[in-house]
Parts: sequence; structure tokens; C-alpha cells
Amino acid sequence: MASSDRVAIITGGANGIGKACARRLSEDGCQVVIADVDAQAGQDLADELGAEKGKALFVQCDVSDRLAVNNLLSETRASFDRLDILVNNAGIVAGGDILSLSEADFDRVMGVNLKGAFLVAREAARQMVDQIEEEGERSENARRRYAIINMSSVNAVMAIPDQLAYCATKGAIQQMTKSMALALAPHGIRVNAIGPGSINTDVLKSVNDNPEALDRIMSRTPLKRIGDPDEVAAIASFLASRDASYITGETIYADGGRMALNYTV
Repeated sequence: MASSDRVAIITGGANGIGKACARRLSEDGCQVVIADVDAQAGQDLADELGAEKGKALFVQCDVSDRLAVNNLLSETRASFDRLDILVNNAGIVAGGDILSLSEADFDRVMGVNLKGAFLVAREAARQMVDQIEEEGERSENARRRYAIINMSSVNAVMAIPDQLAYCATKGAIQQMTKSMALALAPHGIRVNAIGPGSINTDVLKSVNDNPEALDRIMSRTPLKRIGDPDEVAAIASFLASRDASYITGETIYADGGRMALNYTV
């Protein structure tokens, strides 16, 4: 099987960074499964990427629901018979610091961002291991094919006071990525993460319309611009490719230089 004949699941794949990742992996020759709660946007993207020709599939999925995740894998197998790449991207935010964050919001963010990432990664990894064992694939060949990419954030390392839950989940994803990488290395499955900084998505729209807020972001971004979702998708494409076959357990930060900076410019 050629390396271009691979199947990729992208969670949170209907919008923003996930959408860009789905488009890029489709361009790379992958059959893509777009998993999202947004049925309209997800189906529209699947249609755009060739659902009629069997190149794309949309599956409505709340990643925090184990049964929905099981269904996602079942639908993927039914349509494409295998899985080679996971972009574990689904994520939400809820405002609140340690004094104000509600338990319900904490649980909701943990459910999608952390438990959801775990549930999808677990089922995806089990599917990949089954395929490797069934096909008798040697680990040096497997690592050119199989990749799990978790979506972290610069806020896995840095922090925002009124995004306690989000920051906590991204820090946890960082450690989960390392633990997964170690556990799956003997099988030849590579696990890495991407840590975006400020990226031009719907979450940032309110900032883009506010010159003062935009100035604050620019003051801590040496490259002096907001990142584009396509730039994050390019990293996902690289990490999923055979060019990254000796990289596992790492996080690549796409942040315009923010983490290297210890003062505002």
C-alpha cells in the first residue's frame, strides 16, 4: 500500500485548524474522516473534499462520549477499512479563573479536551496496533505510515488566568503525548503534538476586531502577525509523513516566537 493511500481521522475537523488539517491531508492523498459536532459544516467540508468519490467522510461525534467515539471508529472501518493517522484536534474553551470557574464548565472542558482526546487516541491506537499485527508490518515500516498528532497549545507551558480549565487540559495533553509515544513506540506508531500560539480562527475573531487586543498580542509575538490555520496544518502534514519517521514524543510550537520571549516588544 502506497504511503498516499492512508486514512486520517481529524476530530474537530469541521472548522478552524481542524478544517485546515483535513484539507491539507486530503491534498496529501489521504482519505479523510471529519469528526465534529457541527453537522452542517462537517458535511459541507466532506462534500468539498470528495465524499461522493469515497475520498472523505463526515461523522457527527462528541468526543467526550465513549459510544460516539466507538461509532466514529466503526464508521471509519466501514468506509475505508483501516486507519493510519489521527489528528486529535477537538477542543473547547470556557472562561473562568480559580475564583470564578464553575464545576460544570471545568467538567465540560475536561470532557472534550482531555477525556475526549484520550478516548479517541485509545480507540485509534488499538485499531492501528491491530492492523500492524494483522499485516505483520515491521516497526521500521509502520513508523513511516502510522502517526497520532495531538493538538496542544502554547498554554500547555504558559498560562492565562481566566482560562484555567483550558490551560490545565493542554498541559495534560503534553504529558499524555509523551506517555503515548513511549507506549506505542514498540509498534512503530509515532505520537507528537502541535502547540499553536495565536491563530486566525473563529476563537480569535473578537480579537481581530479589537485593535487594542490585537496590539497586545502583537506586543508578545516577535513575528508580528497572527498565524494561519494552514501553517498549523503544514506541521500536521509533516508529522504524519515519512519525513518525520524518527520523531516521536515531541511538541512543535507554532507561535511566532512567543515562547522565546520573556518581555513585550
